Amino acid sequence: MTASLSLNGAVVAVQRDGTDIDPRLSPRPYLHPVRTRGGTEVTEHLPADHLHHLGVGVAVPDVSGVSFWGGRTFVRDQGSVLLDNHGRQEHVAWSAEEDGERVEELSWTGPDGVEMLRERRTTRALALDADTWVLDLRVELDNTSGRDLSIGSPATNGRPGAGYGGLFWRAPLGAEPPAVTGAGGLAGEQALHGSRAEWLALAGADGSGAPWTLVFVQPGEHRDPWFLRASDYPGVGPALAWEERLPLPEGGRLERRLRVAVRDGHPADPGALAGTIGELD
Repeated sequence: MTASLSLNGAVVAVQRDGTDIDPRLSPRPYLHPVRTRGGTEVTEHLPADHLHHLGVGVAVPDVSGVSFWGGRTFVRDQGSVLLDNHGRQEHVAWSAEEDGERVEELSWTGPDGVEMLRERRTTRALALDADTWVLDLRVELDNTSGRDLSIGSPATNGRPGAGYGGLFWRAPLGAEPPAVTGAGGLAGEQALHGSRAEWLALAGADGSGAPWTLVFVQPGEHRDPWFLRASDYPGVGPALAWEERLPLPEGGRLERRLRVAVRDGHPADPGALAGTIGELD
C-alpha cells in the first residue's frame, strides 16, 4: 500500500506501508521517495551500505530488547550480532487522508506478535516558497504493553557515539558527502554529532549534480541530541537514547516532532530558513 503527499497537485513524498520489507529489517511504514519541488530525490531506502535504512520514518533499535531498527543488534561485550529480535510497525487505520496531511494509527508488535506500542503519526507537507517545502512529522507513542518499557540504543548498550534511534532521515549518496552546518556557527560532522544545536543542515547533490538542502529543526519542548552521519553515508535524526535509556512506563506516552525544510539549491543562510520553518503553524 502506498499513499501520496502532495502540494498544489504535485507529489512531494510517497508513503509506503513496508509490508514487503524483509522481517530481519524490522518492517515499518516510511516515506520514499521524498522530492524537492524541482523533483530531486532526497531520500534513500534499502541502500547496500545499510539495508535497514528506509527513507524517512521512525526506527528504534532497542525497545526493551526488541529491535524496530532492523539489521544487527549491538550487544555489550559481543558487538553487533544478528538476533531474532525484530519487531514490526503495522498500519491500523487512517484518521486523516488529505493531499497535504495524513494521520495514521500504527501498532508496534514484538517478534511474538504482541503489541508493545500504539502510535499516532501525523505527516504534513507545508508550502514555504517556490524552492522550498516543509515536511512536518509528529509522533505520539503510547505504551500499551501492560508493563514498563524503556528505549535504548547501541550507545546505552556499550558502543560510544551510537545513540541513534527515533525519527530518522536517510539521504542519498552523492559524488561527495554533503556539507554540514548548524546553529551557533557549528560546521562539520564531528562538531554537530551529539550536539543539541537549534538546527542542522545538509547541503548535497544527487548523482546528476542537482543541488539540494535539508534543514532540520525540532519544534516544541524536546530537543534531543542530533545523531549525524555525513562522510560514511548521509543520515540525520534526533536521538531518543543518546547516553541513557529512556523510560516509558506502563500506559505512558512519548511525543516527538521534527520539521525539515526540503529545498532545491544551496541557500546562503540555512539559519534564516530554520527560523522560518520553526514558526510555521
